[in-house]
Amino acid sequence: MERKFNAFKGERRSGGPKKFASPRPKQSSLIIGRQPVMEALSSGKPIERIYMLRSATGDIIPQIKEKAALGNIPINVVPVEKLNGLTQANHQGVIALTGQVSYLDLQDVISHVIDQGETPLFLILDGITDVRNIGAIARSAVCCGAQAIIIPDKGIAALNEEAMKSSAGALEKIAICRVNSLLKAIDTLHLNGIKVLSSEMETEIKLYDCDLREPVAVIMGSEDKGVYPALIKASDVLFRIPMAGNFESFNVSVAAGIILYEAMKQRS
Repeated sequence: MERKFNAFKGERRSGGPKKFASPRPKQSSLIIGRQPVMEALSSGKPIERIYMLRSATGDIIPQIKEKAALGNIPINVVPVEKLNGLTQANHQGVIALTGQVSYLDLQDVISHVIDQGETPLFLILDGITDVRNIGAIARSAVCCGAQAIIIPDKGIAALNEEAMKSSAGALEKIAICRVNSLLKAIDTLHLNGIKVLSSEMETEIKLYDCDLREPVAVIMGSEDKGVYPALIKASDVLFRIPMAGNFESFNVSVAAGIILYEAMKQRS
């Protein structure tokens, strides 16, 4: 998929009680100061998010906010202790965290996939906060022929170096669309004739009874909360993955792999 998208350039985790601390961003991944952040935004440099001091004022602050909004880049309003914890340099109340991937416009990706004569197969990630799960999902998506992953700008793990490593590079080979509203993204999908499916344990429809040969986007929710109710309501089809035993559920990345493989099997 990497070759196809070059034109665009321009939970819980099982396995024991061991805890993993969030790594501190490398200094090289930070853009420090108001003017450097503004220049990065203006040049289109991939930015994961911006940390801004609560009391930040000045003429350039509204410009940074406006540019960030246009690029669907989240701004985290934080106390000075957070910024001081990221760097000892003079941050002027603004620090940006550079992104590991370039985000693409959802409509552009849909149009490109259709123009290529392909049938859309997208994933929507809702509330998945474990970067290793996201990496594993991306790897399965590429292996099974999905063209895009849609993520919200908040409430999801950052696509950082750990996510990239977990994906074995798959996050660089698939279109990633970051949106400020998953509900609006669903509206865009519907307008383009793409059905939206969600996993729901109580429904009678089984995964293999769904027609995954047609244009579809599948919502994957967090393991503890599942898919957000409003997204369930906006979905066209609710299905479940049958299980042999009476156990809680599949890990979200495993579930995504099962769904994607079923789609690939139906389309082959």
